[in-house]
Amino acid sequence: MAALRVTPQITIEDSELEESFIQASGPGGQNVNKVATAVQLRFDVAGSPSLPEDVRQRLTGLAGRRLTQNGVLVLTARNHRTQERNREEARERLADLIRQASIAPKPRRATRPTLASKKRRLEAKNVRAGIKRNRAKPGDL
Repeated sequence: MAALRVTPQITIEDSELEESFIQASGPGGQNVNKVATAVQLRFDVAGSPSLPEDVRQRLTGLAGRRLTQNGVLVLTARNHRTQERNREEARERLADLIRQASIAPKPRRATRPTLASKKRRLEAKNVRAGIKRNRAKPGDL
C-alpha cells in the first residue's frame, strides 16, 4: 500500500506501520475459523519521525489504553469479512486519531463573572436559605 496521508503536513510511511493478521470472531460464515481476517495495526508513536512533537504528545493522551508502555499504538479492526477492508479500516482509524491530535486546543482565556451573575447567585442562595429557614420548627431558631 501507499504511504498514509493524514494531513497536508503529516504523512506516515508504510515502513512505520506493522500489520499482523489474526483470526476474528463475528461474520465470516465457514471462513471464520480458517482465515485470519482481523488486522492488528501497530504504530510506534514514540519513535515516529513523521510526527511533530506537539502532535505526538496529544496523540499519546488520545490513545489511552491502546498505547503500550513502549509507546506503540495498537489498533485492531475486525468488523469486516475481508482482510483488505479490515486493513483499510485500521489505517483510516489511525489517520482519524492523528488528525484529532493535530488540532491544537484553543487556549482558555480567564474571565470574571459579571456583576449581574454575582447578584443572581446571591439572590438564589438567599431564596434557598429562606426555604430552609421555613422548614425549621419555630423554637429551633
